[in-house]
Amino acid sequence: MTWQKYILAFVITAAIFGTAFYIATRLDAQRIADIRTTQDAISIDILSSETQFELLGNLDCKAISQNPVLSEELNTIAGKLSVAEQNLGTDNSQVTLLKKQYSLFEIKDYLLMQQISQKCHNFKPVYVLYFYSNAGDCADCSRAGDVLTYLRETYPGLRVYSFDYNLDLSALRTLETLRYVAGNKLPAFVINNRAPVYGFKTLQQMQSLIPELKTLATTTATTTTTGI
Repeated sequence: MTWQKYILAFVITAAIFGTAFYIATRLDAQRIADIRTTQDAISIDILSSETQFELLGNLDCKAISQNPVLSEELNTIAGKLSVAEQNLGTDNSQVTLLKKQYSLFEIKDYLLMQQISQKCHNFKPVYVLYFYSNAGDCADCSRAGDVLTYLRETYPGLRVYSFDYNLDLSALRTLETLRYVAGNKLPAFVINNRAPVYGFKTLQQMQSLIPELKTLATTTATTTTTGI
């Protein structure tokens, strides 16, 4: 009877682990599917915005300034990617592919904002290009990301573009070169195309580095300020 109990216990334990593994796999697959759906929607929005810009000739600059292009969509996919990265790992091939696509969307949106700001003189976007590494060689990158998340939630008009410096993407390499970003000093911040700023910055320091925040409306942030 003793060996039968051991077998029964083994079967029950295996069933529990198998069920948990199956559920986790299904949830991860659903997260990937959700991210891809959002990316498809963003891709269409980018194409639509570019087409509108080319067709109209004279954009309604007031409408553009009141409704920032793709801001909420980019924030949504950033959150989902973060969850997928935590659950599937930073080296997962699907996560890496999705990060590349997302990075291209960010660069596209950044360039589109440059074009609109040149055409619409009353539209002055405030943005931060944030370069980080999750390869274990940037102890302050996580805290730096928390500070930027808080600022983005406090100032909805602030556009934060986050890039994994180590991502193998030619367009990203070009952006890093154009903005003179050094990969051995991460985290790095490029604020409104000014010279890069390196190292962790507290919330107060980041606010000082971005005086343009005073021109943006604020809202109640939900992120805790502890440690930032």
